[in-house]
Amino acid sequence: MTETHTNIITDTEAVIAALGDVKAEIAKAVFGQEHVIELVLSAVLAGGHALLVGAPGLAKTRLVESTARALGIDWGRVQFTPDLMPSDILGSEVMDETPAGERSFRFIKGPIFTRLLMADEINRASPRTQSALLQAMQENHVTIAGARYDLPRPFHVLATQNPVEQEGTYPLPEAQLDRFLLKIDVDYPDAETERRILVETTSGEEKFVQAALTPEKLMSIQKLVRDMPVPEKVLGAIIELTRSARPEQSSDPRIQQRVEWGPSPRAGQALMLTTRARALLRGRFAPSIDDVEALAEPALAHRMSLNYDPTGQAESLKDIILDLARKAS
Repeated sequence: MTETHTNIITDTEAVIAALGDVKAEIAKAVFGQEHVIELVLSAVLAGGHALLVGAPGLAKTRLVESTARALGIDWGRVQFTPDLMPSDILGSEVMDETPAGERSFRFIKGPIFTRLLMADEINRASPRTQSALLQAMQENHVTIAGARYDLPRPFHVLATQNPVEQEGTYPLPEAQLDRFLLKIDVDYPDAETERRILVETTSGEEKFVQAALTPEKLMSIQKLVRDMPVPEKVLGAIIELTRSARPEQSSDPRIQQRVEWGPSPRAGQALMLTTRARALLRGRFAPSIDDVEALAEPALAHRMSLNYDPTGQAESLKDIILDLARKAS
């Protein structure tokens, strides 16, 4: 083994240990959501954004705040409401006037100018306001009155969404959904976890999440994720999975009959990145087939659409994706 390979292994082992500290810090504040925490960190380490879906009161806001603190990055929160305007997120120009009567415009930055933005209840704002995030999430800058303003790096959006069945929600457009690397379902806790929540969060003792990384260290880990090798078997499974989920290319009659539109190559890109990040979080130097199966539904479900089933008896989209992932393996 060469000295270069030895250094790479040593550096990677140090990163794995640091990520273990990050997970331990988040676990101080968020109980029983190890799977959700892993998916959120996978999205961030892959350099992307994540959409958390679940009923109110499931600690989604607490998770975002704890993640930012553990990663050592600053964060901001925007509460999305029906009357929220794009300028409330991006910022706006105001006119200044000097005592001599000279006038000039000055840009006041909005809350989006942070390293981690929490878009809380994003589907309660109008589509016009939702779309204000599109350029920032894709290009890491915003354009106001023709002028470009770069966002801090790293920049991530962790958005929360209430179930679409609830009152006062707007479905996210497909283009907006596609900006999120992963869509993460946040479920109710089990009985033992709920007991712990009730006991520990209503006592006088408060546990503080400490920073386990710095912004610079986080960006170096994100670069490491992109440099990690992907075995040919894993690459083949990702390609087979994404292509088999498209009605135009699949030989599966369920896909041909029930899927209205399938995932684009961006879904494959999401899997290529997040499987590496998940492997690193689990102490491995390269992704495996297990990573593909675990991330298939979070990476593909929001990039697909099923035809309406009047009987209500057909397989769910989640079950279809999981079956496709097993066959692709």
